[in-house]
Amino acid sequence: MARRDSASGNIQEYTRLRSFRYERKFLSEELLPRQVTAIVRSHPLMCRAPYPPRQINSLYLDTADMDNYNDNVSGAAQRRKVRLRWYGTMDGMIERPMLEFKVKYGLVGKKLSYPMAPFVLDEHFNRRVFQELADRSSLPETVRDDLRRLAPVLLNCYQRSYFAALEERFRITVDSQQVFWRIHGPFRNSLLHRQQNPRDVIVELKYAVGEEPQADRAAGYFPFRIMRNSKYVQGIERVYF
Repeated sequence: MARRDSASGNIQEYTRLRSFRYERKFLSEELLPRQVTAIVRSHPLMCRAPYPPRQINSLYLDTADMDNYNDNVSGAAQRRKVRLRWYGTMDGMIERPMLEFKVKYGLVGKKLSYPMAPFVLDEHFNRRVFQELADRSSLPETVRDDLRRLAPVLLNCYQRSYFAALEERFRITVDSQQVFWRIHGPFRNSLLHRQQNPRDVIVELKYAVGEEPQADRAAGYFPFRIMRNSKYVQGIERVYF
């Protein structure tokens, strides 16, 4: 596993964490996704949609002892989530997966990304197949060593809409129609315990350190409840417990 620098919060040998950002998360349980999107579109700071709406698929990885899950639940000062992410169709041939380490230090965080080789997600996908994928991907050796301790544990899919404002200083995403599956079995993948979360709509306001005063004004426009939300934690608790 990569070493942590306790003084700076950096994960050494990957990338020095210079560009931290905040993420404020809001929950709407009563409105439909299109109603939430309409509220975001009407925000006086929002000016454009940088990407079209699309489906996001995340395959989360963790240790045998679920260290990443436990660190996130306990609110550890330094914590992370590790996932493969891709857009569009959930299964079959995945052409452009991205390995992401979402690292948090206190309230701020950064995402470290590495392109992975294509792979097939089907009933034969398991830890061995994932390790073979890591071995044939062009990754730094420290990252490859880290991945040897990890295995797929959760698949999460949802719909996301994007908005940006003020020369990209603020971004807002709207996530809905979440579905979770448990990745199970050392030899075959059964995609067990499918769980849906059709009511929750998650709004995230993302901005760099130093933008807090303007972010306070931007967040004050929303009639939504602020929350602490982790799709990974929510998914694990839905399909494992």
